Amino acid sequence: MVVEHIATGVSNVMDPAVLAVMIGGVLLGMLMGSIPGMTATMTIAVMLSFTFTMEPATGMMLLLGIYGGAVYAGSIPAILIRTPGTPSAAATIFDGYPLSQKGEAGRAIRVATIASFVGGFISVLALMFFSPVIADAAMQFRSPEFFALAIFGLTIIASVSGDSLTKGMISGLLGMLVATVGIDPVSGYQRFTFDVPELLTGVEFIAVMIGLFGIAEGLRKYSQGISDEQNKINQQITGFLPSKSDLKAIAPTSVGSGVIGSLIGAIPGAGGDIAAFITYNEATRWLKDTMPSFGDGNVRGVAAAESGNNASTGGALIPTFTLGIPGDSVSAILIGALLVHNVNAGPELYQDETGLLYTIFVGFLLIYVFILIFGLLGANYWARLINIPQSLIWPVIFVLCVVGAIALRGNVFDAWIMLAAGGLGFIMRLRGYPLAPMVLGLILAPIAEENLRRSLVIYDGPMEVLTASPIAVVVLLLSVATILLPVVRAMRS
Repeated sequence: MVVEHIATGVSNVMDPAVLAVMIGGVLLGMLMGSIPGMTATMTIAVMLSFTFTMEPATGMMLLLGIYGGAVYAGSIPAILIRTPGTPSAAATIFDGYPLSQKGEAGRAIRVATIASFVGGFISVLALMFFSPVIADAAMQFRSPEFFALAIFGLTIIASVSGDSLTKGMISGLLGMLVATVGIDPVSGYQRFTFDVPELLTGVEFIAVMIGLFGIAEGLRKYSQGISDEQNKINQQITGFLPSKSDLKAIAPTSVGSGVIGSLIGAIPGAGGDIAAFITYNEATRWLKDTMPSFGDGNVRGVAAAESGNNASTGGALIPTFTLGIPGDSVSAILIGALLVHNVNAGPELYQDETGLLYTIFVGFLLIYVFILIFGLLGANYWARLINIPQSLIWPVIFVLCVVGAIALRGNVFDAWIMLAAGGLGFIMRLRGYPLAPMVLGLILAPIAEENLRRSLVIYDGPMEVLTASPIAVVVLLLSVATILLPVVRAMRS
């Protein structure tokens, strides 16, 4: 029976019009994802109205092509200019940018492309064959489990703090402090808004991230003095595919991160950024004796982050299609796209719209094949962008950062936030404070706070919370082990 449904999906996807829409969606997603601030959610929201006159399957192929292409392409500016194109590409900076500075940007992009394909392909296979089971497991996550997952994510600060754990902790706490600005999630009181109306909705973390990495890096370049010849990095332009040694090195990491990323993506509200940070942290935890070390240009680090964040795309669709509950902001828009065509997401989708469902499955698999092809074809061309004179490229990057920040919510105030974050990031880098922990604090602190306080309201005290959730206990114990393991190793050595 499943074979027949897959055959129907293949037949529908092979329609030339559908293929053209898929390719157009992938290319558009790659273009928008490579511009800092132009997220997949924003692009899909803009393009949603164009699908109203299309057949449901055709419209979904356009939106899913944008989704996959944008999530993948966020790695390109992360590798080239140390500025993630999308939030989920933030972890790619750690090893992708050092590779670029060594003249191996093409190599880093090829590795990111292969890992993105593997992670995305695994997630779609999980969506196709195991979605009901995974959705049932994901729905076991309530407030205590989300709190534990956020705490587990915050333990990654130890892995991305560089040489000074103290400075990493300070950076992380600063991010958590910024995340408290806005309306209290439980009581509804204003916090640190200083009577500024724009701060009532909180600080837009994507604007902060663009400033911390993009503007701060540009300010650092200008402070050192930009000389087009002195700062020119000779990039190694090699073949179409990664080397056999790179493929061998990243294969286990890409597969493992793809599985983990799919599971995390299936948890409603988790998202690709959390998936990428967790898979990167697991790679650093289990692959200790690799050279170069993580953070210095290790291809396994690029593979772990990119496989994890792309795996979250298919994972996010698991609760969307099986339960009608959006896994992330993009899948919420996809539910709206289906409703326009009188198609309801949920258990009925598997019974009433089997042909549409398997067309989506097969089409999403093919979308990742297109991403693989276009990514490998374009890797060396992207790498050559670094050799554009620095005096020309950085003003363009500054303009794109400002445009991206304003485009987030159509709000000029976000551009000021981005510029302030850029100045802060520049000072932090001068003083040796790592920026990644601050991003982690910004993303994970609101999740931890909201779910902890909600749990304490629902249950009678912290012990009741723990006894009510064995899953949360296990995840918290893993968090403690992650923190203590480096300490124990240091004491032994």
